[in-house]
Amino acid sequence: MNQRTAADFREHARPWPFFDTVTDYWTDAFQRTALFLNVMAERGERYATHAAKAAPHVLKFDVELVMDGRQLARPVNYVLARVVPPRDFYLDQRKRPFVIVDPRAGHGPGIGGFKADSEIGVAIKAGHPCYFIGFLPDPVAGQTIEDIARAEATFLEHVIARHPEAEGKPAVIGNCQAGWAVMMLAAMRPELFGPIIIAGSPLSYWAGVHGKNPMRYTGGLLGGTWLTALMGDLGNGKFDGAWLVTNFENLNPSNTYWTKTYNLYSKIDTEGPRYLEFEEWWGGHVMLNAEEMQFIADELFVGNKLSSSGIAASDGTRIDLHNIRSPIVIFCSKADNITPPQQALDWILDLYKSVDEIRADGQTIVYALHDTIGHLGIFVSASVAKKEHDEFASNIDLIDVLPPGLYEAVLTPKSDVDPTSDLVAGDYLVRFVSRTLEDIRALGGNSEEDERCFAAAARVSDINLGLYRTFMRPWVRSIANDGVASWIRNLHPLRLQYEMFSAKNPLLPPMGALVDMAEDYRRVVPADNPMWRAQEQMSEQIEKGLDAYRDWRDAMCEATFYAIYGAPLLQALVGLKASDRQVREQAGEDGARRALVARRIEELKRAIPDGGPREAVTRALLYVRMPEGVADERGFNLLRQVREEAGRGMSLSDFKKLVREQYFMLQLDERTCLDTIPEMLAEDPELAADLIGRLRRIVNVVGQSTTRERLAGIEPLLRLDDRRRPARHNGDEPPHGRSSMTSRPQEPGHRN
Repeated sequence: MNQRTAADFREHARPWPFFDTVTDYWTDAFQRTALFLNVMAERGERYATHAAKAAPHVLKFDVELVMDGRQLARPVNYVLARVVPPRDFYLDQRKRPFVIVDPRAGHGPGIGGFKADSEIGVAIKAGHPCYFIGFLPDPVAGQTIEDIARAEATFLEHVIARHPEAEGKPAVIGNCQAGWAVMMLAAMRPELFGPIIIAGSPLSYWAGVHGKNPMRYTGGLLGGTWLTALMGDLGNGKFDGAWLVTNFENLNPSNTYWTKTYNLYSKIDTEGPRYLEFEEWWGGHVMLNAEEMQFIADELFVGNKLSSSGIAASDGTRIDLHNIRSPIVIFCSKADNITPPQQALDWILDLYKSVDEIRADGQTIVYALHDTIGHLGIFVSASVAKKEHDEFASNIDLIDVLPPGLYEAVLTPKSDVDPTSDLVAGDYLVRFVSRTLEDIRALGGNSEEDERCFAAAARVSDINLGLYRTFMRPWVRSIANDGVASWIRNLHPLRLQYEMFSAKNPLLPPMGALVDMAEDYRRVVPADNPMWRAQEQMSEQIEKGLDAYRDWRDAMCEATFYAIYGAPLLQALVGLKASDRQVREQAGEDGARRALVARRIEELKRAIPDGGPREAVTRALLYVRMPEGVADERGFNLLRQVREEAGRGMSLSDFKKLVREQYFMLQLDERTCLDTIPEMLAEDPELAADLIGRLRRIVNVVGQSTTRERLAGIEPLLRLDDRRRPARHNGDEPPHGRSSMTSRPQEPGHRN
């Protein structure tokens, strides 16, 4: 046997394929483990470095401090910063500024500018000056939620003063918990706000559907908010935000205890930077004053008082969301298990009985529903920023001038073959489609029985909190001090996981040599390796098992909640009568508002004949497009040209006033509004001819067949060669019939 034949024999005789499979897998596993531990150690170091900063944040933009809330008469730990735009970005000082308010829900600030493609990023890209309201990790002693609201009002006043040339008040974005805070402030100081965007913000905490949304049961199952008071006392007057983060993590145990970590391990060569970036924010726990957290738990989490005007300021003024005068944009997702659509939207059902009431209130509400994005994705997802947030920023002026009502924002990709694509600013065409309250109810919500159960839980919470304060608080406070509070915080499981993988662990520094060796001789296991495939399958089974546990736990929590708080005996013991159909106090009628509405109605009726071609053409456009119930940016961009025509443009605020007044006039007396159009056009025939041409172009470009028919019906009113009043049609109908969206004239006593 020659040498070559012997080598071939040995090559085929020994089990090399199996040997290679095993060695490839375990070599990769050893190296992967070393690299994984190195990333975890870097995470611990970043955690320590981040926590040691005086003002930690995760913004990816340069900022400069504008105002420090600690210097105010009622000091708070909030600050106002101006976002410095990157080079080559032009900011138009005539555009309204954007103000992003970050949530203080356990984590530190910066999520609104976490990436280049973010809420801050798209606002700057659209040319808007941008400001950020953030906070420091430790609260000022004695600060309250109301103090924070008044500080943010001062910040907005300062932003408005810095931009005297801006068309419109600031657009304010409130993320998650900052959303309800922004809404409270807007109800207290409505004159400070332009459009309000609340993203992933819960305003109706009891709302949800059976089989989902388990977090809303937590307060009742724990006996109410006495535990919040206990943790605040043990913290010596401060509440550790890490407990709030724990609640978020408990919602999805498979991701918390397995998937997130395994995803890093299995993709260790590429996943490290993204993982570390996110963990720097996720682990940046902040503190709240015990009084602040108690207010949130009592008034919002368990009490659910915001949408029913059940919260009062220190001067006794009730915070009534009816007072908000700015358009409100609600962005939520069906896949959000922290703020489901019901908690984001059902406050509208609490405030209004019909869309007619929304219109009578002069309010514009727009909501956008995402199908698949999770809670954090609403703020940090680049795809969401490039789509929804980008369109909101690009169309913020259109939102500001929408006629009052309820709309859904529907986004569709822009088509290159669409002849109107030049009128679409971004990659998507946004259409605002009229909706009714039934569209919100169709998403699901509470029954009367559900409301009674949550009301019973709220009353049990009040009882238990009173018992705790009377019998336990004196003993707890006698042992609480800064040392005990610090010891409890340091031993929190969420903090320990960062401390364990840091330089404080003596076992990690010797790993440096192994990490260097793994990086120098890295051998990645092939994806078709049988042992690697088995590992992936095992990971899937672990994830499915934890998901099954989550589903069982959530079902048991829901069943237990309704079994306890649905018991007639318990409801009777806490004072709920069987005959009570309304278990929550609702916002009452406001006599002053009714009188103001009645006076405003009379003023509008008298002003119907007033105005010139601008008023007449705007009135005609609103009339012909009413049946569509749709507004989009193409028509608005043409309307923008109308108000700027021939250098005689009006400000955005005046244009908004014009559109709304003409809309309300049509609602009050459509017949007279149409009959007076010829005389209004005669005020300036040259301008009228140009504006009528633009009106026809808008209808031809974006109008539906119904719109074109209605325009044809009022063409006699638009003829400039005949200024005589056209003959009335038979009956009281307008030239082309009454609009399907026209409401009956409001009675003077109708509630605004």
